[in-house]
Parts: sequence; structure tokens; C-alpha cells
Amino acid sequence: MTTTFDQLREARTALDTPLFAGLPGDIRVSFEFFPPRTDPLMEQLWDVVTTLAPLRPSFVSVTYGAGGSTRDRTHGTVARIIREARLPAAAHLTCVEASKAEIREVAESYWEAGVRHIVALRGDMGAPGVPFTPHPDGYASAADLVAGLKAIAPFEISVSAYPETHPDAASPEADIDNLKRKLDAGATRAISQFFFEPETFFRFRDKLAAAGITAPVLPGILPVSNVAQTRKFAAACGAHIPAWMDGLFEGLDHHPASRQLVAATVCAEFCRRLYAGGVRDFHFYTLNRAELSYAICHLLGLRPERPLMEQAA
Repeated sequence: MTTTFDQLREARTALDTPLFAGLPGDIRVSFEFFPPRTDPLMEQLWDVVTTLAPLRPSFVSVTYGAGGSTRDRTHGTVARIIREARLPAAAHLTCVEASKAEIREVAESYWEAGVRHIVALRGDMGAPGVPFTPHPDGYASAADLVAGLKAIAPFEISVSAYPETHPDAASPEADIDNLKRKLDAGATRAISQFFFEPETFFRFRDKLAAAGITAPVLPGILPVSNVAQTRKFAAACGAHIPAWMDGLFEGLDHHPASRQLVAATVCAEFCRRLYAGGVRDFHFYTLNRAELSYAICHLLGLRPERPLMEQAA
């Protein structure tokens, strides 16, 4: 547990020395991937997995398309990561367009494949702005899904949290109440939606503490190299993109290498400020790319061991 004294000392160090000098690498990381659509893209993802595996992630997760549209690919990707990369892998699962019987079938197949961790989400209907409609025989909320999964098998369960409030929530307070219901239903931790200013997370953390929520909440980190793409993501989940971000990437559309350098600089400083505020767990939305996440972890002091697959050889 990081104390106030430790945070003050860390803040002083961040001001008095080079930002990334002497960091002990005492962070824990996790990475999110999405299931590839084709075999060549699967091999590209596998290169990403093997690049990030030596950083010893606490877990990696694989997303699940709206209405189970990537069900088989999600299952296959998670199973391969467990079997070949020997990493703890979590499978996403949503309530969208699925009955309780269908969710039971998916969950049982995950358990049989060695999956012990599920990221349980209500999910969205797939089209922007379309309100969530529960399946007539399905779960009406993520909290109900968590309780249902716990009745199927003793899964470790992660859920989502929204530092800037879920777009469907009636209020920030209602959103925090919903998070508490998910945790009370049996979830172990929450993973936050991405955000771009450290104070956003610190304020959210204070509100959770005031609400009596003590479960870990991992900040979701989205390294940005394409502002237009990020703006689409942010519009769907209610995340605010600061005006200064547009200015930093202006003029770099045709300079991908420079854009990557700027992206790494911006995200690394952002994570360093989170670190100064006591954060030691970081969840990276990789978009199936390794370089930015790897570089940021390196700057934060995390160094690789031999790939797990080599150790097992």
C-alpha cells in the first residue's frame, strides 16, 4: 500500500530528477488484445504476444464482439495464449443478444479450455447510440452476469469502471453505485475505461474511496498515435480528449515514425504522473500492437525476463 509520505517523496523525485531515472520497475501490467479476423492477422498478433510476454503481465485479455460476433475467434485466441504462451488469459464476455443458456455454454467451454478469468461486461448493441436491450432470456446487467458466472464456476472476474461516467448512466453517483453492485456480485477488480489526464483518475479514485469501494481499479491506458481513431473510440464511451492532444499530433499524418515518438512521449509522461500518484497497476489497450506499450513499460522501469515460451522449452 502506497502511503501519503511515499507519494510526496515520489512527487519530489519526479520534480528534482529526470522523470524516468531510477524507477525500480515495481509496476504490474496487463494487456488487452482483440481477436484477429484472418490467419495472417493472427500471426501478427502472435508476434505482439511474444514481444510482450517477457514483461510478465499479470494477465492478458481478449475482447468479445457485439452479440458474440467474435465468439469462436475469442475462444481460439485465449486458448492459444494459455496453451502456447503460458500466460494467464482472460476472456471477455457480454450480455448482448445472448440467453443465459448460451452464456453458460460459452463460460463452460472457456473453463474446459483452461480459462479461469473472465472480463464480464454488459456490452453495447454494436451501433453507436443504440440503447442496450436485454435478451428476453438473458442477463439484464453486468452485475447479473457476474452473479451468473459465479454460479457456473469459480471464475476470477474483472468488470469495467468509468472515470468519466458511462454514457448510459443517470449520474456519476449512479454509475459508481452500479460498479459497487458488480463488485458485490463477486467481481475481483475493475478495469477503467481509458482517459487522458491523470487528475481524472485521481478524482475517480477518491470518489470510489468515499463510496466505500476498496477493490482494485486498474487504470486503462490507450497509447494514442491516431487521434481521429481515438476520437471515435472516445465518442462511444464518453471519454474526453483534451484540446492539447490535437495540437501535438497536428502535421504528423504523413510521418508515422514521428507520430509514434510523440505518442510514446505523451503516454509515458501520463503514466509517470499516475505512478507519482501511487498507481502501480496499468492495463494497456494495445490495439494489437506491441511497440508503444513495450516502450512505456520500459520507461517505467519494467524489464523483461526470458520469454515464457523459451523457459518452457
